[in-house]
Order: sequence, then C-alpha cells, then structure tokens
Amino acid sequence: MAPDEKPHLPGPSLWPVGFAVGIACVLIGLVVSWPVAAVGAALSLIFGFLWIRDVTSDVRSAPPGEPEEVVEEEPAVLVSGDDDYPTTYSRNKFLELTTLGLGGVITGLVAVPILGFAVLPAFVDQKLDPIDLGPLENYPEGKWVITTYLANPHQGEVSRHTAFVRYNGEFEQGVPSFTLISNRCVHLGCPVQASGPHSEQVKKIHTDVGEVSLTDVIPAAFSCPCHGGAYDLEGNRTAGPPVRALDRYYFSIKDNRLFLGEAYAVAKVKGEGKDARIKAYTHAGPGQHVDGPEAWLYPIVPSQVST
Repeated sequence: MAPDEKPHLPGPSLWPVGFAVGIACVLIGLVVSWPVAAVGAALSLIFGFLWIRDVTSDVRSAPPGEPEEVVEEEPAVLVSGDDDYPTTYSRNKFLELTTLGLGGVITGLVAVPILGFAVLPAFVDQKLDPIDLGPLENYPEGKWVITTYLANPHQGEVSRHTAFVRYNGEFEQGVPSFTLISNRCVHLGCPVQASGPHSEQVKKIHTDVGEVSLTDVIPAAFSCPCHGGAYDLEGNRTAGPPVRALDRYYFSIKDNRLFLGEAYAVAKVKGEGKDARIKAYTHAGPGQHVDGPEAWLYPIVPSQVST
C-alpha cells in the first residue's frame, strides 16, 4: 500500500438494519401473531444472508485493482514443517467478523429462551383434566351455587378458582343443562362477585382434586368491584368497561357427578338457562374482543364451533 493511500473500509450497508428489523418482528410476532413472526424470520434470514455476503466479499474474492508491476524477489525460506504461508486478515476484517459473530451469539441468547417459552408449550400436553365438583344433588334446579376448587392440585391453594353454577333442568331429550360461569372479569381479570344474599353455611366436599366449597347464593346480577363492570345472570355485559360476556366452562356428567371442563370465551348470550344460544370462542384473555372488527386486533384467538 502506498504511503498516501487510505485503508479500505467497508461501505455503508442497510443489511444490519434489515436484520435487526426482522429480529424485532419475530419477537413482536411471538406475542401478537404467528404470521408476523414468520415474516420477521424471513426478513432475518434474507438480510442476514446479504449482510454475511457483504462483509465476506473480500475473503471470497480478491478486490479489483490495476495490475502491479511484477518484481522478482528472492524465494522465501519456509520454516521446517510449514507447507504454505498462513492466511492473514486485516484488522478491519477481523473486527467485522468478530462483531458479526458476537451479534449472532447475543441474538441466540435472547431469542432462544423466548422461543422456548413461547413455542414449547404448544408441543406439551397443556390440557387439564375435568374437575370433579361433586354429586348433582348439591345443585338444585334453578338455584345458583358458588363453587371454589383447585384448578391444579399440584400447585395447591394458589390455583384455587371460583365458578358460578346453576342447574337449568333437563332438555327434551333428558340431557341435563348447566350454566357454569367464570368469576374472572373480562376487563382486567378481577374477581367478579354475585350481587345478592349469600348463605352463611358453606358446604365442603372432598373430591380427587381436593376440597371443593359450595355456597348457595341468590344473585340479582354479577359485578366487578375493581372498575365497575356489571353483568346480568347470563354473564352478558350490562355496564362498565368489559368488552364481552363472562367466560363459561364446558361440563360433563359421570356417575351422577358434575365435572367442570375447559373455559371458553363468549361474546354475547341470547336467551336464558337451557334455552340460551351461545357461540363459543377459544378462551381469550381479559380485554380481548372475540367478535366484530375489533377481533382482528387479536389474530391468535380463532373462533370455534357454536354450541
């Protein structure tokens, strides 16, 4: 290199910016939507490849230049045991490759745990077993009963949940009808309460999941003490900030005992009791719409079959 010649520096490139945008889309997509994560992964791969190709261009091919005059020199003396001269790199190229490798390591340390927590549960059996709420005789027709139970006995009291249960009688085919409403407010998840007189006696029964408490109540409605959310006896929103009706539970009956199943989201209930018409949606978090234009903001909550 001539004394007045400046060292070669890599030109400005947008590939690192595109790679960073792709990684950001992946992380956001893990929370918002799988299509966004897929687009981010594609951007990361494309821009990452272009970035690697750009910074390794000098290694893969010699830079163009004018032919230099060949000067005869004395043959170099090889050290004993060496077959060829060692390959050398400039300090700039070394720093570029080191930065690229360090960026890949940091990306892996950040992305792998997030992907593990976000993706792994989809491949693990997360389905809960039906919860035994006791004999049917504890649920008189047309009466509301507040039930508290352990959703996960292995976690203990921290998993204790509450559901409002009402036996609606039988359908024409003799199939029992139950209304099982979650007490979790669909605004921010606060515990909803039954507005009405409660029985002073709490009946406790022991089942396979532990102790289940039953309390008779005569509710006029359901209300949330945190932010003023109000619901009617079918769980429909009547006032306050909630965006939909209260969640409900599937149920089953075995050996004349009531079993509580998985929760599902409800937009609105039409009718009452055993005549209620309900469209069930995949269980959604508080504040999430499950129908109408607003539901497009939550693409990870697809609708299920109607019941």
